[in-house]
Amino acid sequence: MIRVNDVSKEFNGHTALDHVCLTVKDGDAIAVLGSSGSGKTTLLRIIAGLEIPDHGEVWLDDRMVSGPGWAEPPYTRSTGFVFQAPALWPHMTLAENVLFGMGQIQRENRDAIVSDLFSRAGISHLAGRYPDEVSGGEARRASIIRAMAPQPKVILMDEPLTNLDSKLKDDFINLIREITNDSSVILIYVTHDEREVDLLGLDFIRLKDGRRCDEIPI
Repeated sequence: MIRVNDVSKEFNGHTALDHVCLTVKDGDAIAVLGSSGSGKTTLLRIIAGLEIPDHGEVWLDDRMVSGPGWAEPPYTRSTGFVFQAPALWPHMTLAENVLFGMGQIQRENRDAIVSDLFSRAGISHLAGRYPDEVSGGEARRASIIRAMAPQPKVILMDEPLTNLDSKLKDDFINLIREITNDSSVILIYVTHDEREVDLLGLDFIRLKDGRRCDEIPI
């Protein structure tokens, strides 16, 4: 379970998050909706440990992982993060990018997990290629696989379908639905597009000017 308790964050005097609370139970999948500048990405980055809150706390299960002015590093949190851009290591093949973060998985199991994920994403034939040898959509699929491969408890997605054509969006939605069907994984999905939320069948919260403005209890 993730609990975000009364979290606030400022950047250069601008309030990015203003006393935001959120609870997501194991196996749940939710979306965070809002326009650009509403605080969506900041909330995701604080949950991941990539930003430090000025006020409030973040809890994973019964462990506090962030508080005012401090945060445990991301690698302690069992989270996978899918950024807006693929952010793959250019000197590694797609398969090597995915394997890089799997240190906690037993060695004899890694290749089987990677092979299965590449197959489910429809890019098995690209596993040995480098990021500059594949399309943007293919690289984006690899980034989702990379987040899933270490079998994290939490997967965080920041606008993963931005600038994709309708066919690629359909393929990605099918892949993301597989994640939401896993009863052990928490998915938090950030987007500005309500159609994506409807297609994925997600409950959602709304942020505006750094504050929750929805009425859906999560």
